[in-house]
Amino acid sequence: MTQNTTPPPGDGEPPFELQYFAPDPDLAEMVSSFYVARINIPHFDEYERADRPQFRVMSNPDGEYIFADGHVVPASRATIIGPTSGRVRAIARGTTRLYGFGMMPAGWATLMGDDADKLTDRAIDATALFGDWMVEVADALDKASGTEERLVIGNNFVREILKKNEPAPVWFTRTVDEWLASHASPQVSDLVEATGMSIRSVERMTKHFYGLPPRMLARKYRAVRAAAALARGETLDDAMLADAFYDQSHLIREIKRFAGATPGQLSHPTLYTKATTRGRKQLAGRVSPLVSDT
Repeated sequence: MTQNTTPPPGDGEPPFELQYFAPDPDLAEMVSSFYVARINIPHFDEYERADRPQFRVMSNPDGEYIFADGHVVPASRATIIGPTSGRVRAIARGTTRLYGFGMMPAGWATLMGDDADKLTDRAIDATALFGDWMVEVADALDKASGTEERLVIGNNFVREILKKNEPAPVWFTRTVDEWLASHASPQVSDLVEATGMSIRSVERMTKHFYGLPPRMLARKYRAVRAAAALARGETLDDAMLADAFYDQSHLIREIKRFAGATPGQLSHPTLYTKATTRGRKQLAGRVSPLVSDT
């Protein structure tokens, strides 16, 4: 969540700008949020928190993503990033505009079908799936007259790509989301009981939809919730996470793994971290708490 984003001397434009937008109501269970970013510096180098899948279009795709296991994927004009199990280092060189959206688990499974759980901590060029049409969409986003027009393009694009496969069942993701939000450290046994399935089936389906088994998924969301709260200047008590970690060492390890920063670093967040944590929080009431609180 924090690495190195500094403005060049004398530059009149903000080094980094980011805005978040809620999806249209019919896409609320498929898309977490849309976002538009502008990078106005020669070199952007930040840690992103462990996150849900992302679909991104860049006007100047000169950069790369470095995943927690060291795997490196060059940025593409349009990139699909799978769910991540740890921090991801994002690097961009030169001024660029970025248009993107996060995918809720049901949307991800609908988009990727049987391959949904094969892209954890990986990314692919979206043109491999959508061909020249993806280039046309990227060009349309670049040429749009403003944010409102880009949101229309983005919402319609999502509707089209989700038509390509059978819709994923949302009852399971609703159950898992409720489980994740119910407690700071939810127990897997409670999820098994809520679904009425065997533990092996729950683990298999959770990995398919979310990219991680239930226990690791709960750790991920606990850590990124805590990191986001600290970056916004809140206490763990404010975020109802006071008893979520065994001790300070446990807190530091988990946040460092999943968010890429220590609590001390988060108390002085970079412009990027401020923009992401506060921007998502402003969507509270219009998106899932698992989105706005992280």
